[in-house]
Amino acid sequence: MPELPEVETVVRNLRQAGLENRRLRSVRVNWNRIITGCSARTFAARIKNRTILAIGRRGKFIIIRLSGNNTLLIHLRMTGQFTLTAPTAPRAGHAHIVLRLDDGRELRYLDTRKFGRWQLTCAPHLVLKRLGPEPLERTFRATEFAERLATHRRILKTLLLDQSFLAGLGNIYTDEALWEAGLHPQRRANTLQQAEAKALFMAIQKVLRQGIRSAGTSLGSGKSNFANLEGRRGRHQHQLRVYQQTGTPCPRCGTPIRRIIVGQRSTHICPVCQVPMRSV
Repeated sequence: MPELPEVETVVRNLRQAGLENRRLRSVRVNWNRIITGCSARTFAARIKNRTILAIGRRGKFIIIRLSGNNTLLIHLRMTGQFTLTAPTAPRAGHAHIVLRLDDGRELRYLDTRKFGRWQLTCAPHLVLKRLGPEPLERTFRATEFAERLATHRRILKTLLLDQSFLAGLGNIYTDEALWEAGLHPQRRANTLQQAEAKALFMAIQKVLRQGIRSAGTSLGSGKSNFANLEGRRGRHQHQLRVYQQTGTPCPRCGTPIRRIIVGQRSTHICPVCQVPMRSV
């Protein structure tokens, strides 16, 4: 958390706020460890007075392309958030990076748990090439997905969470997609029939698109839970079928949703709709 829909929501917010073509007039780093690949002082010096050329996403990474052949790769991890505000607005104690724009606004990066990471690089492809396909990319087909599944004996839950296999999925949308496809998270990937692989492919795309349309998932009521650039919570938590729905009736069959542990990760399933892994 945040996962692909939440990161996509942030990227769209940043674009809609008019950050592209804005110049970074000043840079303040208040927690040096968030910066990777160089010192915080070098980081600030290299991006000061650079212009934001484009803002995009790859998997869970926010990509900010700057003038001077520099690119910012930002990973929000668990609690990273942005706010865009006037410089006179009170600063939270966990505003670890502050970018002053040439129009006077400040883009502030907040991270209560300090797990997020910012990397400035001239070669972003060296980092991004490690990621698997984009699940919503038009060129990514169900046939390719099925072929990739067939080469792995790993269980579905851990494989889908592996960013080198498929970019952007986390615990929430993996659980939701597996329920949608009627597949148990402990099924071996290479045991799926073609129809099952296609069903999973379509389920992944469906839940991700739902998450994007709902501006992401915000769980709980704490300040560290996902919020967009304006501080508004996502709405997708109201549409979750199994994730954190332990004990509630399955929307398909009415059986109580069960919480299990798969690969050391909390996992939510319907024990009737999602058949346990068959021995192979």
